[in-house]
Amino acid sequence: MEDLKTQIRKYALQNAVRYGKSPKKDVVLKRILAEHPDLRKEAKNISTVVQHEIDIIASWSKEKQEEELATIAPELIEELTAKEREAKSVERELPELPHAKGENVVMRFAPNPNGAATLGSARGIIINSEYARKYNGKFILRFDDTDPVLKRPLLDAYDWYLEDCDWLDAKPDEVIVASERIDLYYKYAEELLNKGAAYVCFCPAETFKQYKDHKQPCPHRAASVEENIEYWEKMLSSVYEEKEAVLRIKTDIESPDPALRDWVAFRVLKRDHPRPQVGEKYVVWPMLDFESAIEDYLLGLTHIIRGKDLMKSEKRQRFLYDHLGWEYPITILWGKIKMHEFGKFSTSELRKAIERGEYEGWDDPQLPTLRALRRRGFLPEAIRKFFISMGITRNDIAVSMKNLYAENRKMVDDVSRRYFFVRNPVEMKLEGVDSLVARALKHPCREEYREIETGNTVYLCDADFAELKVGQKLRLKYLCTIEIGSTEPLVARVVDRATEPTTEMPVIQWAPTNGITVTVKRPDGIDEGVGEPLIATELGNVVQFERYGFVRIDSVMETEKGTEVVAYFTH
Repeated sequence: MEDLKTQIRKYALQNAVRYGKSPKKDVVLKRILAEHPDLRKEAKNISTVVQHEIDIIASWSKEKQEEELATIAPELIEELTAKEREAKSVERELPELPHAKGENVVMRFAPNPNGAATLGSARGIIINSEYARKYNGKFILRFDDTDPVLKRPLLDAYDWYLEDCDWLDAKPDEVIVASERIDLYYKYAEELLNKGAAYVCFCPAETFKQYKDHKQPCPHRAASVEENIEYWEKMLSSVYEEKEAVLRIKTDIESPDPALRDWVAFRVLKRDHPRPQVGEKYVVWPMLDFESAIEDYLLGLTHIIRGKDLMKSEKRQRFLYDHLGWEYPITILWGKIKMHEFGKFSTSELRKAIERGEYEGWDDPQLPTLRALRRRGFLPEAIRKFFISMGITRNDIAVSMKNLYAENRKMVDDVSRRYFFVRNPVEMKLEGVDSLVARALKHPCREEYREIETGNTVYLCDADFAELKVGQKLRLKYLCTIEIGSTEPLVARVVDRATEPTTEMPVIQWAPTNGITVTVKRPDGIDEGVGEPLIATELGNVVQFERYGFVRIDSVMETEKGTEVVAYFTH
């Protein structure tokens, strides 16, 4: 019967660990009866034993279940790990691109570098680079940085984007900086002027709006090619002030959509650009619709993936392509992604908040930037899988960060070593001992151990302290069994030095006498506490603080007060 109980417990634990839920009675029972058909006549009694084991296992924490399974059936842990690895290797692929067979596919991601890349940026980087890889094509990173006022570029952001692309395994085949190619755009502006497809407009914005709303051309639309060339040269020579003159593309002035009627391609901006290669070189700047359209052609784009909210940009750009006799790339529209935990956010607003000192920087754990996620310990493979699994849909998608946490957890759980950390520590005196040594597993799935030495004082988390009662017996994990003698002050008597429990009782983690100061920076605040000394050896690594969560060890400092560690909360 004892052997049978052990077998039942093994299979029940395996079921619990695999699915992260209470073991399923019928699954365990069927497996036992399949292996021992002679017991079928005792199925009712066996079912009772199975239920008893399930009740015990269901009361344990996930960590406890994994530890027990690793102890009594390590071969089943290996079986689970192999299946998880196999499942991870089967990754959802992106749908086929239209008309791409045998075509030299060229894709691009074109951010405005006015701040660090966000999760939204990651989607564009990953999907475009993945398609280029899928068709053995070309992936281009293009900085659309021709607005030195409203979306003024941040110099550091150029390098940050390159670092993020490398981190996401999406290194671009070519990098383009639009602000350094403005002379090219002038060339096409002049070609359009010579074709009579563009003109210089001097109407104040409100005056032109009245013409546009009434589907009427403004008086400047009828100017000759020679006159427009002269006006254009004056624009370039800084004769006109800001808002005094713009270059417009001729479209259908009677178009049902006012946004498509004679749109602005260039405007006068007498501002410097932060890139030293550009500085004060230009006073006439292209609008994004013009710059982007020209670049997409020059770079040989075959496919463009853009938000469905930019459909009008495509319609405006098609007038430009028609004037120049070009074929427009294939366009794929997708909806927006909203992360519940962050809601709506604007890179420009984030930048202002950082400059006001509301955040530590672009890698503050409260922010949805790739720099923040990297510092928190997220793996790029998890972010890639997260976005690729979503595919491409025109529907707006609202998801929780918990979905990304789940992907990341699958990858970090196997490699993250375990350590004790207690937040808001409460000191507890241990009676009957001078010192103790715990032999603790580094990871529940591997026979590797760490030693934690402590004197006759340990630290407990304040949440655990709040639940203690005088006379209560409980386990200090891997250390000993204690009985609470008093709570003010907190004193406990060591009643059993066995490192493994002999009966069912609550198990809590603790920190030793020589524990180190640990500060955890979280998206929702800061936790301070005490951790075991070996945490200081994990600089730069993601580890799991038991019963707390995964963290990345960001810094280790030796101070007058001792070792101080700063960790960033992962999830």
